[in-house]
Amino acid sequence: MTAPAPGLRRTLGVGDAVVIGLGSMVGAGIFAALAPAAHAAGSGLLLGLAVAAVVAYCNAMSSARLAALYPASGGTYVYGRERLGEFWGYLAGWSFVVGKTASCAAMALTVGTYVWPEQAHAVAVAAVVALTAVNYGGVQKSAWLTRVIVALVLAVLASVVVVCLVSGEADSGRLDMGVSGGADGVLQAAGLLFFAFAGYARIATLGEEVRDPARTIPRAIPLALGITLVVYACVAVAVLSVLGSGGLGNATAPLADAVRAAGVPSLVPVVRVGAAVAAMGSLLALILGVSRTTLAMARDRHLPGALAAVHPRFQVPHRAELAVGAVVAVLAATVDVRGAIGFSSFGVLAYYAVANASAWTLSSGWAARLVPVVGLVGCVVLAFSLPGVSVVVGAGVLVVGAVAYVVRGRMRAGAGRG
Repeated sequence: MTAPAPGLRRTLGVGDAVVIGLGSMVGAGIFAALAPAAHAAGSGLLLGLAVAAVVAYCNAMSSARLAALYPASGGTYVYGRERLGEFWGYLAGWSFVVGKTASCAAMALTVGTYVWPEQAHAVAVAAVVALTAVNYGGVQKSAWLTRVIVALVLAVLASVVVVCLVSGEADSGRLDMGVSGGADGVLQAAGLLFFAFAGYARIATLGEEVRDPARTIPRAIPLALGITLVVYACVAVAVLSVLGSGGLGNATAPLADAVRAAGVPSLVPVVRVGAAVAAMGSLLALILGVSRTTLAMARDRHLPGALAAVHPRFQVPHRAELAVGAVVAVLAATVDVRGAIGFSSFGVLAYYAVANASAWTLSSGWAARLVPVVGLVGCVVLAFSLPGVSVVVGAGVLVVGAVAYVVRGRMRAGAGRG
């Protein structure tokens, strides 16, 4: 008989889980994703935001139902494995780990770009090292720091909204809900904006560290998503009212450009600091989520078994966290990942497609299956509406992961026969 692998400590309540979800969603995405989304959708930006929100809601409800049944680290990796089979769980985990590792590097470089543009890569690496150290010390420390970050970012976003809406430059006529970018543009914008909504997965991937997960997770996920949607809608309306869809689509730093156009240039440095802090919050939550999925996959030997170790004192997957931190630091030091939003969105949409398919198996009634069906179709449509490069690279990564799974399975079968 062998001793069971040590588990993680359940310390997070509803408030902590909501804060971690908010730290993932109310992050750098709102500072960065609005401009490319407006460029794609034109006057249909708000419609694209609504489409992204509907798909995100369906995904969130499916994830909440599954997390209540399977409160273990790994999120959709675990759900897919249990409901659809080992391959689909593996594919979800692969999509998440690869896509979100690239997102980690993108968030780190966002910190560097806003804090010290001339030394963006060095600052990015320092941010990764610092936040990996915070995560190593225990999930409660991560939750406390995330709470501070969320409060600061919400304050900055509220300032942007107020400044824009009360300025003489605000014009409600710029909120035209037409579709000058066409239906394809609206869907592409929704896919890009989905990048900013995807953080509620972090709540599910922390399922093994949540108290009373059957009640906590189904409450925390919709709460975090609802708050985020309200914040994003307010920010989008405020910025559009000042810049219009054309100005927003061409903006390099949309929120900073908006407060400058609103006649308050003194707020620009505050917005820059807010963007850096938001990116730090996203990076912190991303490292948490990726390391927990890595832990789950290592437990099943889809990744090196050494990564499944749990620190005896801090009760965290310390080797997985160090490995993720090291890979992200290398990427942040050497690669320009400004185009990672599309790639990350493709991977996360594939991840949630598996989540919705898994939720579909939980019941046989058409009413109960409506949400996962809408979520599944929405994920597939948005994934293939993304820019062509993102689709090709994302699909290629999924194929590589599938081939690796098949090869590893055959090697294991051969070793068993030997």
